[in-house]
Amino acid sequence: MALASCGGPGPERRGGTGPRAGGNPSDARQDSDPTRIPDVGDRLQRRISADTRQVVAVYGDGRNSAEATAVLYARHGTRWDRTGSWPAHNGRKGWTTNHHEGDNRSPVGVFTLSDAGGVLPDPGARLPYTRSVAFAAPRWWAKSYWHDFDYVIAIDYNRVKGTPPNDPARPRGRSEGGGIWLHMDHGSGTSACVSLSRKAMRHLLRTLDPGLRPVVVMGDRADLKA
Repeated sequence: MALASCGGPGPERRGGTGPRAGGNPSDARQDSDPTRIPDVGDRLQRRISADTRQVVAVYGDGRNSAEATAVLYARHGTRWDRTGSWPAHNGRKGWTTNHHEGDNRSPVGVFTLSDAGGVLPDPGARLPYTRSVAFAAPRWWAKSYWHDFDYVIAIDYNRVKGTPPNDPARPRGRSEGGGIWLHMDHGSGTSACVSLSRKAMRHLLRTLDPGLRPVVVMGDRADLKA
């Protein structure tokens, strides 16, 4: 099976966008309503299913920024509690509400998280995990990218749920892009995926539970709040 990921490294400013040590947008305060995901407006809050108990919120620094923070929330009763936070990267050109193939921007929205996989053995994932050398990044990519797909979690944007993350099917057609994942970070922006540290990916793989209907809520701060 051919690699069908968020794509290889395109033009970018190398060495200038390494992982940040900063916190997330809600570090300094808790949202006044604990029954809502902080800093997410009504439009996207309504797209989180009532039976969802886990949310990965990706807060982009800006519409044209590749810097972000990923925060894991767990629902206990009616309350959302923050259980983890990590620096992250998104598309090297930022975010878009109208994603298409090759725009180097990550799509804004709420997407389910159904399948995982990677080059490395299953670290104890709760989501269905497919190990395959087909995930390996091509060796003609820069060496800093070679381990991007050691662990991946498919973001269910224009894909068939219940298939390995690198399944090439695109139900809405190739022009709308696809192969958008959570994957390991190489220190700068991606083609459209969201990248996190190895430690963060292992934690998410061991924590996200299909029985809790996990989703990712992702976008730049302005679009998330809209």
